[in-house]
Amino acid sequence: MRFVAKVILAAALVGIGAAGMAVAQNDPRIGTTVNDPIGPVPDPTRVGMTLPKDIKWSGTEGVQQMGILYGDPAKPGPYTVIYKWWPGHFSKPHYHNNVRWAYVISGTWWTSSSSVYDERTTYPVHAGTVAVDLLNGIHWDGARTGEKEPAVLILSGNGPNITQQVDENGKPSGPPR
Repeated sequence: MRFVAKVILAAALVGIGAAGMAVAQNDPRIGTTVNDPIGPVPDPTRVGMTLPKDIKWSGTEGVQQMGILYGDPAKPGPYTVIYKWWPGHFSKPHYHNNVRWAYVISGTWWTSSSSVYDERTTYPVHAGTVAVDLLNGIHWDGARTGEKEPAVLILSGNGPNITQQVDENGKPSGPPR
């Protein structure tokens, strides 16, 4: 008798679950596709966004550009920027006064931790890779000639970000910027 009661209870629970699934499958708020109408633009006091057309770029297209996505690297607080390094262009050896995190979105980003500028010492960092510029860690980066597309990366940190160029001995060279 107990066995029969358990089977009936199990069947009832499965039936209730199936009935719940039937309701969920018929609910128009669940299972929308890209072909359904889009919803309203989110309230900017709850969800902020920057459209591609609104990104403010600095630098030179075809060489190196930086677009601010969030915050300001020159001011105190968190920031996120997007960098584009076109093939054949590199920074020179330098370090920063803070830790920065980079995620390579597309292309190949070439980087070196040498204080001597020699493009043969650069290492390929491919799309999907996360890299960290450590506090005062000498490095330089860009994209090698022959790449088919620019290296595009997202970089985040806490400002103000200060860049200090270094000489071949790793000693500060020139004013920080």
